[in-house]
Amino acid sequence: RSEKRTQKALEGKMGIRFILMVNKQGQTRLAQYYEWLTLEQRRALEGEIVRKCLARNDQQCSFVEHRNYKIVYRRYASLFFMVGVDDDENELAILEFIHLLVETMDKHFGNVCELDIMFHLEKAHFMLEEMVMNGCIVETSKANILSPIQLMDKAH
Repeated sequence: RSEKRTQKALEGKMGIRFILMVNKQGQTRLAQYYEWLTLEQRRALEGEIVRKCLARNDQQCSFVEHRNYKIVYRRYASLFFMVGVDDDENELAILEFIHLLVETMDKHFGNVCELDIMFHLEKAHFMLEEMVMNGCIVETSKANILSPIQLMDKAH
């Protein structure tokens, strides 16, 4: 499996297609795409996925198929973290990735909430950029992800 992932990364093929952070009202607070879609396509896709995921109850699993994507999502407090992946991607690994992202943001912001994302969107994007490159997870160390941000904070 790891050979296949390494080969995908070398070929520039991605497993993660997009990452969304959405509040309970369905408003997108952060969107990061790793494939090209027009603004209209993004809006339509986000609307469909958000409606589908928010309509599900806590007893249903965190995986949904939509169009040619597999959506892995998880709710933390008032935020839904949704990751669209290829069919052959490991759902449990993506759930772990979401958890790592939340833990990393918690470590930086101290119990991350919707307002942290809204008022520090550039930092949230920066964390994602440290973790994911071209749709492939490249960094999982919280210290490595946060050290450039901490350096920038010290400079101000």
